[in-house]
Amino acid sequence: MAEGARSRGAAEDAGPLARLVQRLALERLDRDLFLGDPGHGDGRLFGGMVAGQSLVAAGRTVDAGIVHSLHGYFLRPGSHDAPIRFVVDRIRDGRTFTTRRVVAHQGGEAVFSLEASFARPEEGIAHEDAMPDAPDPETLPDWEDARARILGDPAARRGEGPVEVRLCDPEHFSGEPKPPRQAVWLRPRGTLPDDPLVHAAVLVYASDRTLINTAARPHGLPWGRRVAASLDHAVWLHRPPRFDGWVLYASHSPAAHAARGLVFGAMYRRRDGVRIASVAQEGLIRVPRS
Repeated sequence: MAEGARSRGAAEDAGPLARLVQRLALERLDRDLFLGDPGHGDGRLFGGMVAGQSLVAAGRTVDAGIVHSLHGYFLRPGSHDAPIRFVVDRIRDGRTFTTRRVVAHQGGEAVFSLEASFARPEEGIAHEDAMPDAPDPETLPDWEDARARILGDPAARRGEGPVEVRLCDPEHFSGEPKPPRQAVWLRPRGTLPDDPLVHAAVLVYASDRTLINTAARPHGLPWGRRVAASLDHAVWLHRPPRFDGWVLYASHSPAAHAARGLVFGAMYRRRDGVRIASVAQEGLIRVPRS
């Protein structure tokens, strides 16, 4: 995939997945310095966007190896009205593992930091949990339809995003408490380029969806009744990244305290049940003051 940022106008004319792929095509300003376009939007920048772009910045400085883990901190809210500068620090280049640190700056301030590790393939031990049972995604409601229904406002439905999300167990519009676990199906709205780094970045982008919902469920805090933000995010990719079909994303929240909820997630390919990734996130969840 060619490097170099496209014009904002050209990106906005494309479909949602093509726009995301174009946002991930960072402009290389120097050996370890990249520039990214956050794209148009309202409110705070989606954390998955800056996380995916940071991973691409790290990966473009790695000569050999595939990303297998990353750990990020959301330091400040990002915005849609200024480009993001990604500074890469080459921590280590080893025979098996390569490590990169990335800090994303916007408006002169750090908004996100990332550490990512890349590994050369090798033979070794292998095991995994079985994929949980889940309804067929084609029978389930869309994330945006459910959100608009819970908010009680059809106009609150946002446009289609780059990743389709289907809810296995939607929240009730009344805010009835539910156990702190859920499962959703994820699928890109189109075909991604045949670039493992792009597949990994889009998986990371998608992995920031739905986790705060999981931690808020036992407290009866659906959309519109909470103020929330991701604090940190970790992803472990167990297989070479491919995101070209339905993926089941199961999550549960074992603990919450002091307005912070911890959530663990697991991603499974629908076609063969293989676990492709594990996720951990802590999110800030506050009840708005009346």
